[in-house]
Amino acid sequence: MDPRRTALIDEHLAAGDIARAAALAGEALTAGEINPMYLNLAAWACEEACDFAGARALLHRALLLSPGDPSITTAIGTALRKEGRLAEAIEAIEATLARAPDYAVAWIERGFALEAAGSFKAAAESFAKTIALDPAMAPAHAGLAWIAAIEGDADRVAGHAAQALRIEPGNVTATYAIARSEIERGLYAPARLRLEALLARTDIAPPKRMIALGLLGDALDRLDAPDEAFAAYLQANALFAATANPAEPSHRSFVESITRAVDRFAPAFRPHHPEPEPDGARGHVFVLGYPRSGTTLVETILASAPAVDALEETATLIDTELDFLVDPDRLEALFALDAAATTALRAAYWRRVRAAGVEPANSVFVDMDPLKSLKLPLIAKLFPDARVVIVRRDPRDIVWSCFRTNFATTSAAFDYVTLERAARHYDAVMRLTQTCLDRLPLAVHVVRHEALVRDFDAVTQQLCAFTGLPWSPELRRFDRTARQRGVSTASASQVRQGLFDGNGRWRRHAAQFEAVAPILQPWVDRFGYTP
Repeated sequence: MDPRRTALIDEHLAAGDIARAAALAGEALTAGEINPMYLNLAAWACEEACDFAGARALLHRALLLSPGDPSITTAIGTALRKEGRLAEAIEAIEATLARAPDYAVAWIERGFALEAAGSFKAAAESFAKTIALDPAMAPAHAGLAWIAAIEGDADRVAGHAAQALRIEPGNVTATYAIARSEIERGLYAPARLRLEALLARTDIAPPKRMIALGLLGDALDRLDAPDEAFAAYLQANALFAATANPAEPSHRSFVESITRAVDRFAPAFRPHHPEPEPDGARGHVFVLGYPRSGTTLVETILASAPAVDALEETATLIDTELDFLVDPDRLEALFALDAAATTALRAAYWRRVRAAGVEPANSVFVDMDPLKSLKLPLIAKLFPDARVVIVRRDPRDIVWSCFRTNFATTSAAFDYVTLERAARHYDAVMRLTQTCLDRLPLAVHVVRHEALVRDFDAVTQQLCAFTGLPWSPELRRFDRTARQRGVSTASASQVRQGLFDGNGRWRRHAAQFEAVAPILQPWVDRFGYTP
């Protein structure tokens, strides 16, 4: 090995110039100098180019040379996180921590992965543990600032961001955490200036540039600069789209395959009404619809009632999905299952609920997930007595909001990168939902978001009557519930504001909606919205 090159790599790493260190490591590997550090750095360069398979291959080579090295096993978790394989990433990092519990880098990477998965409380605990082990880890302070911004705590944002910026002037996450806090507090002009200065830099990695561009779009939209806002969102989405695997089929095509299967196999549906489970929930409510339709608001309102346990966006039906929905043709077998088989699948569902920290005994359990609309065939078969609440909103507002929201990396999120793709995905989910409502036995109540904002008491009284809950004025304090229990969905800031009325915002971008109007108009008409 060339000691001069090794020394130079160490020098660049000490200075925080990982890109130059990785380039030198790549040169060394090309020259036949193979060691774990060089492979690890080369893997980082692959990740920056969104070549995650290449990164993992290099890291596994490094692991053969240095078995059990926590820096390498943590880097494997990092690659999985950046690829969007969050459960695998968390599993890999926690395996590292089981062997090296005081390895601060693994703790901070666990925080990043949990934050990406929406587990903000656990992420904050990981960042705090990182700081306890290494107080000079600026990204951990910045991570706490970002979570505080998501949770709407301006004082904590300021404190943690100041710590991060003191250690690392110009820290990107701390900077856009401050900007997000400013936007939530109505300080749009300072946020715009802060974000524009940040984006003028050339050293910002694409994922962080994407977040900053999305926040800039939010600030510009509120400053009545809709065309500039649209351009910022489009740039952010282009960066997100670049991380997609072009070989993967679209989420919309998967939705369409479920619709065809439901339509084909509905005659095979055999209903069962199982006996109540011992120590089971007093009531069971699914809240679904479509992302950005208002499902978080409705779930938080219901969670404000006494004796209600609620869970948001959790894969409670994953066991049945893997058996019967990954291949939609398996729905025929699901629909024909007997009572004993459905009892076993119901038990698996309740195990998932309890594993998520909810004990539903003697309470009404609310399972909220907007895209559980795709699981209506499973719900109809396993839980025929459950109440299904579908939240509706003007399709144009939904599509606009999905287009401009920075979602976690999922296959569905890639369908929101343009207005047209978002509109087509919305159309596919609405077709599936309507097919299920037409062909399957489901107890359904529709909550119209605009009516909820306009006449809260009347709409929530109807909702409570349907779900079997007592109505009380306490439901109006759902914003307090949101602050107390935390909200991890993209609607967190709106729910904290109380009855936030973001309806009609699509009209500021009416020119861009002209191209997608033919896709959405049938649903606009069907749901009774004005042109």
